[in-house]
Amino acid sequence: MKKQALDYHEFPKPGKIAIEITKPTATQQDLALAYTPGVAEPVRKIAANPDAAYRYTAKGNLVAVITDGTAVLGLGNVGALAGKPVMEGKAVLFKAFADIDVFDIEVSTTDTDAFIETVANIAGGFGGINLEDIAAPRCFEIEERLRERLDIPVFHDDQHGTAIIIAAGLLNALELQGKRLEEARIVCVGAGAAGIASMDLLVELGADLRNILLVDSKGVIHCERDDLNPYKLAYAQVTEKRSLADAIEGADVFIGVSGPNILSAEMLSTMADRPIVFALSNPDPEIHPELALETRRDVIMATGRSDFPNQVNNVLGFPYIFRGALDARATCINKPMIVAAVHALRELAKQPVPQQVLDAYGLEQLEFGPDYIIPKPFDPRLIDIVPAAVKQAAVDCNAVHCN
Repeated sequence: MKKQALDYHEFPKPGKIAIEITKPTATQQDLALAYTPGVAEPVRKIAANPDAAYRYTAKGNLVAVITDGTAVLGLGNVGALAGKPVMEGKAVLFKAFADIDVFDIEVSTTDTDAFIETVANIAGGFGGINLEDIAAPRCFEIEERLRERLDIPVFHDDQHGTAIIIAAGLLNALELQGKRLEEARIVCVGAGAAGIASMDLLVELGADLRNILLVDSKGVIHCERDDLNPYKLAYAQVTEKRSLADAIEGADVFIGVSGPNILSAEMLSTMADRPIVFALSNPDPEIHPELALETRRDVIMATGRSDFPNQVNNVLGFPYIFRGALDARATCINKPMIVAAVHALRELAKQPVPQQVLDAYGLEQLEFGPDYIIPKPFDPRLIDIVPAAVKQAAVDCNAVHCN
């Protein structure tokens, strides 16, 4: 597999993306229009009216995927250049699933101010900014400050993309288990970008903050701790629970965005009736699905892996969210747009599955239920349904004029 992966990236030529020319270049006249002197005309139009860039350049369908390389997949702080294969991979997904063009940009600094200045200074040429693989808690400040400064969508997929897919799947799982989000007791292990953003979104959707216990590498986040950043502090509870084992007892929902094999069978057995487990660590989940189902026959299980049912995969979100935002000429991706994406994904899973999807996954049938709570990534309906919902939400909340 290692050799296959390296060969894939090296041959027939290095990398996974290239630039496509969209206009004819066969004659001298073509070149005169593409460059000098013809290019002067759109330059003058844009100088007089910056919005003309959407008419005469690729800006309106161009996203910058930007990293500092401090939190690359499960590999950690490998540096900006080493993160480039991942950024190219993100570009492939944007193009393949939503026909969005991408320039990947690797910024070699871990200084927050320098990173923000770099992104802000190049942002004008893009229709949107996708921040990627930036370590917490810096990622929160970086996104917040860029959103304030820029008039194009800024979206940190490790935060909101993961949160959207988790929320859509969880709402359906709760429905199947006969439970309500407003009453569910939720334990989330992992207090980085994905964990905190997911809890923020669940609270936005109606979860009771008092019913959420966030657990990091030092245990339950509680009010007596003096080592909490502002983002963790928002979830500090008055509680005597200290360990994951303490927190999980009687819980309805476990969400893991942390590391492998941290939820034991014994812990799972203490959860409430009809529990929900999202063990999303990749490639090794917080608890293996076979062990979870062997321990609790009443559990609904999701992972981050494609070889088990209910894969929580960000590709269900970011291409289509940006597609909707770009189509709306939105200047941000805000909470109503994110919530619209959640509900679009949730409802799609309840619809009859097309034969094309069954064929793609080698299945005879697939219907809404414990093993199908979220759409499959190769569902062709995603491109029609999710962008339309996001675009409509942008229009409804006047997101074409917000920061």
